Amino acid sequence: MDCASMTARGLTRPDNRISFTDQVMFLAMRATGQESVMQGVWVYEHPVDFDGLRRFHRNLGNGVVGRRIEPSPLPFGRHRWVADVGPRPDMKIAETPRPRAELSDWVDEQAQLPIDPEWGPTWSMGVLPLTDGSTAVSMVASHCVADGVGALAAIIDAATGNIRDFGYPPPHSRSRLRTAALDGRQTVQDLPEVASALGKGIRQAFRRRHDFARSSESRPIRSDGADCVVAVPSVSIYVDLGDWDARAEALGGNSYSLVAGFAAKLAERVGRRRAADGAVTLNIPVSERTLDDTRANAVALFNISLDPTVVAKDLSGTRAALRQAVKTAREVPDEALELLPLIPFVPKRAVRKLADVLFGFSADLPVSCSNVGDLPPEIACVDGTPAEYVALRGVDRRITQRTLEERCGLLTLVVGRVVGKMSISIVAYEPGGINTKAHLRELAAQTLAEFELTGVID
Repeated sequence: MDCASMTARGLTRPDNRISFTDQVMFLAMRATGQESVMQGVWVYEHPVDFDGLRRFHRNLGNGVVGRRIEPSPLPFGRHRWVADVGPRPDMKIAETPRPRAELSDWVDEQAQLPIDPEWGPTWSMGVLPLTDGSTAVSMVASHCVADGVGALAAIIDAATGNIRDFGYPPPHSRSRLRTAALDGRQTVQDLPEVASALGKGIRQAFRRRHDFARSSESRPIRSDGADCVVAVPSVSIYVDLGDWDARAEALGGNSYSLVAGFAAKLAERVGRRRAADGAVTLNIPVSERTLDDTRANAVALFNISLDPTVVAKDLSGTRAALRQAVKTAREVPDEALELLPLIPFVPKRAVRKLADVLFGFSADLPVSCSNVGDLPPEIACVDGTPAEYVALRGVDRRITQRTLEERCGLLTLVVGRVVGKMSISIVAYEPGGINTKAHLRELAAQTLAEFELTGVID
């Protein structure tokens, strides 16, 4: 989706009920304690304009990150969007510069700052002077208020001064009794849709019983510290766009297929090949966001299987497989979406299992690969001028070792083309493996080398 087109005109005043998909993400967060956030990082190697940063910070408090989720007082009610009328979070400027080698540590620290989609703040922003004279900027937002493309649109709006007013009411603008009455009436009106979804759900549950069983399988877990929160290693790669595109063409592919091939080859190095056939499963989101879309998460997900042993030599098969998978995802509705009207009625203990299936975690060793494509230049201009480096990533906060072991680890890539570079952010964890940033950097460099590429790795 063209992110720039999303800012071309204002949004219509929406119904402030959150979507079913957004509600299941919120409920899963509350049920598991695990939070997903989006993070943007900018590195300025020229003097940064702090007035420009303050303007960006002021503008960012509007739009999708300037709202919160207000749960229904009914256990089966639909939650609603409300305006975040509280004070904006401060733009925290570090007093002490840090070495460039510690940049990724600071980025991780920023990703862990308190944010909450219900109580606020839903986002945070920080600035770090570096001892080499450069400056880093971080913005973090809850995935419950915006997905990747939604967050990118918010960044463009803030950078260009496009102020949005969704027309959401302030929190608690209606009494709990009044809200409960309205939500109860709406639930009664929705009962035919719920009954239809229930029938479809029973049929799907029988057909997909192996998916649900796999999502809840108990896998070997180390006893020491199994419930401790794990800091999952993350690195960012920057490759010259000219080099990237030339290599993609030489291998019979394009930028998208080279991203998929790189992800598959890296997955091989972190032990994410399927035991049955040695293939790698990529879980790829495709944005469905429209100009007047107020959903936090507006994507369709599809899986594609790749043989990692051939992708560094020939991308023609990968390119064809991607094209067909995207076509199928757009033309064939996901039957899991038919179950969404049941979301408000799902018991808390079952939310995680349902979320695993809806968001692709029930696949066999899935690799999340989000490619946002060519980004508008405004994405890089948080102070009004283009940063030399821009990274985008998704982070799972408060994720425990037990959860990582149950999912047999994770591998997540967020990729975009910006300021003349291919920006690739990687988050990876391999049960029983060497889970350090230094090791992940080595694996990333080795994978680039297999494609005859080099880059800057932070």
